Amino acid sequence: MSIPAQASGAPDAEPDGPEDRLRRFATIWSRAIFPSTATSMTRPEFERHLLPLARRMSDVLHARPFDPAPANQVGAALVEAHCTDPDALSSTLGVIDSYLVLYCGGNGPVTLSTEDSRARCARIQHALAGGFTQALRERTLAEQEAIARSALAARSQAEQALHATEARFQAVFKDAAVGIGIADLDGNVLEVNDTLTRMFGGLDHHVRSHKVNEWVHPEDSPHVWKYYDELVRGEREHYRVEKPYYRNDGTVLWTNLTVSLLRDPEGRPQYQLALMEDTTERRLLNLRLRYEATHDALTGLPNRTLFFERLEKALSTDDGSRFGLCYLDLDGFKAINDSLGHAAGDRLLVEVADRLQSCATAPGEMVARLGGDEFVALTTGPNTEAEVDELACRILGVLGTPIRLDGRELTVRGSIGVVEGPAGERTAAEVLRSADITMYRAKSAGGNRFELADAEADARAITRHGLTTALPAALERGEFFIEYQPLVHLDDGSVHGAEALVRWCHPQHGVLGPDRFIPLAEHTGLIVPLGRWVLEESVRQANFWQERHSDGGPLRINVNLSPTQLHHPRLVAETVDVLERSGLEPAALCLEVTESALIGAEDDLLKPLRQLAEMGVDIALDDFGTGYSNLANLRRLPVSVLKLDRSFTRGMQQHPADPVDLKIVEGIVSLAHSLDLAVTVEGVETGAQAEQLRNLGCDTAQGWYYARPGAPDRIHSLLLADAI
Repeated sequence: MSIPAQASGAPDAEPDGPEDRLRRFATIWSRAIFPSTATSMTRPEFERHLLPLARRMSDVLHARPFDPAPANQVGAALVEAHCTDPDALSSTLGVIDSYLVLYCGGNGPVTLSTEDSRARCARIQHALAGGFTQALRERTLAEQEAIARSALAARSQAEQALHATEARFQAVFKDAAVGIGIADLDGNVLEVNDTLTRMFGGLDHHVRSHKVNEWVHPEDSPHVWKYYDELVRGEREHYRVEKPYYRNDGTVLWTNLTVSLLRDPEGRPQYQLALMEDTTERRLLNLRLRYEATHDALTGLPNRTLFFERLEKALSTDDGSRFGLCYLDLDGFKAINDSLGHAAGDRLLVEVADRLQSCATAPGEMVARLGGDEFVALTTGPNTEAEVDELACRILGVLGTPIRLDGRELTVRGSIGVVEGPAGERTAAEVLRSADITMYRAKSAGGNRFELADAEADARAITRHGLTTALPAALERGEFFIEYQPLVHLDDGSVHGAEALVRWCHPQHGVLGPDRFIPLAEHTGLIVPLGRWVLEESVRQANFWQERHSDGGPLRINVNLSPTQLHHPRLVAETVDVLERSGLEPAALCLEVTESALIGAEDDLLKPLRQLAEMGVDIALDDFGTGYSNLANLRRLPVSVLKLDRSFTRGMQQHPADPVDLKIVEGIVSLAHSLDLAVTVEGVETGAQAEQLRNLGCDTAQGWYYARPGAPDRIHSLLLADAI
C-alpha cells in the first residue's frame, strides 16, 4: 500500500525521516477507521487528531524499560473521539499489527530486533484494547445510568401521564444499544427489549421462560448472587458485575451487567431493572492478545513472561510446598544454525519443544521457552527433590533420540542446571540466576548432563562475573600494581633480575593474585591492554634500576606474555615502541611464554617471537615440563631460557632428595645447556634445594627462600645484601 508523504510544517520532517514515516502511519490509520467513526471532523482533521496518538505509540514501542501502559490512554482517546464502533478497535489493532513496526520501528535511538519488536507490538495492542474497553465501558455505564433514570421516571409518572410516558419509555427501551430487562422481585422476567433478545440468540420465549436466579454459570464471581439477594431485599440500590450466561445454543455470552432496584411511590421495592452490555467479542480479543503476549510465536510454549508469573506464584506460597526447576541450553545449536540455516534451526526448536512438552505432563509441571535455544521446565509439589531429578533425566532421554531434518539425522544434546528447594526463600530472579550458572557448569563439564545448584559455586560464579565486569574500569582507575620477585644467580647468589607479577587492589576483595583475574582478562580480551600496561611499567622500572643503581650491575626484567598477546598483530611493534620510549636495551628484557602456548605452534605464531629474539630480547619457556612437549621441538623455538616448573624440584625439599627428581632435572639441564639454553628454577623454598640445584648446574632461581614478590625498592636491597 503506497501512501503519499503528507505536507508538513515542521522543518525537520525531511522525506522518509522519522516524522514523515510517523505521518504516513497516521494517514493509514485514519483511512482505516474514519468510515466507522461518528465524528464531526473531516478526514484531514481526523488524521491530524491521530498524529499525536501515533507518536505516543511510537514512543512506547522504543521505551526503555519497555512499558505498554501509555497505550491505554491511546485506546481511551479513540473512545473520546467517538470511535466507539467495534470495527474501529478491530481496524486499529490490524493497522498496529501491520504498520507500527514497519513505519515506526526505526524511529528510536536503538534498532529493535524483529522478535523484540513483534513482542512489544503485541503488548501495545493488548494495552490499547484494554484502554479502549475500559473507556467504552465507562461511557456505556453513563448511558446506562441515564437510561435507568429515564425508565424509573417513566414508571413513577405512569399514573399522571400514562400515554406520553409510555411512548417515551418504549422509545428508550426498544431502541437502546444495550440489552434491557425488567423482572419482579421473585425473578420472573416481565419485559425484555430486542437487543437483549438478540444477545441470547433471538428467541424471546427462551429468555422469558427462565427466572433471573436460574441463570447461573460456573464462572460467576463469588459476590454476584450475594449482591442479587441484597438488592431484592431492598438493602442495595444497584450493583455492577461482569457475568457470563449460557445462550440457548449452549455458547457463552459475557456481559457487563448493571442491576438497579425500582421502588413504588411509597418507596417499597417493586422491580429490578437489568442493563446488559455484550462484551463477548472484546473478551475473546483480550484473551487472544493475552495468549500472544505470553506464548512463544515459534513453538507455542509459554514464554519468559508467563513463566516468570508462574514461577513467582510458585515461590510466593508459604504452605511448605517445594519447587524444582530445570534450565536447559542446547549444546552446539549455533553450529546447526550456521551450517543448515535458521529455518532448519527453527524446525529443530519446534521438535525439541514438542519433546519437552511430553516430559512435563504431570500436575504442577510446565515447560517454557525463554528465548533462543534456552528452555525451562518447572515442577511443584511436596516431593520435588526426587521429581526434578527424574524430570531432568526424562529431558535428556527424549533429546537422545536423533531428529531428522532435511534428510539428515541430528543428535541433540543439552546441558541442564537444576535448582530445587522450598518455596518462599528466594525470588524468581535469584532462582533463574542460580539455574543459569549451574547450567553453564554442566556445559563446562562436557554437556549432555545435568548439574545440581550449589550455593558456593553460585557465589564463586557471581564473584567471577563481578570481577569480569569491573576489569575495564579497574585498569582506568589505576587499581593494578606490580610486585617484583628476584631472580638469583645460583653460583654466587647475586640478583640477576626480577619477574614482574601483576596484582589487583580490588575495592571490595582486597589484593588479588593473577590467578584470580588473568583468565578473566584472557576471556574478555582485556589482557591485551593490561599486558601492554604491565610491559610499560616493568620496562620503566628496569630502566630506573639501571640508572639509579648502576653499581649493582645490570638487572633484567622478566614479563609474562599470555596466549592472547602472542596472537596480537602489534606485539612486536608495541614492544619495540615501549623499549625505545624508555631507553631500555632489548637485552634487559625477557618475555616469558608458557610451554602449553607453544606446543605444536605454527611458524606464523613463532615469527613475532623470532623477530623479538633477533632484536636481543630473551624469550623464556615458562612452566617447562608441564606441557608434554617434544624435547626435540626445542630446537625450532626461539627461546634462550627454560624455566623449570616447581613440580620437578618439590621432591628436593625432603632429605634425602628424591633420586628420580634429581635425574630428571640433571637430564633437562644437560639438554638445555647442549642447546645453549639457560635454566631457571621456580619455587625454591629451602637452602637444601638451592644447593642441590647449584650442584646440578642450574643457572638462576627464584622462590621464597630468596624473597617473596614485593615492592621494587626491595630488589636493590637484596642485591647489596647477597642472597645466600
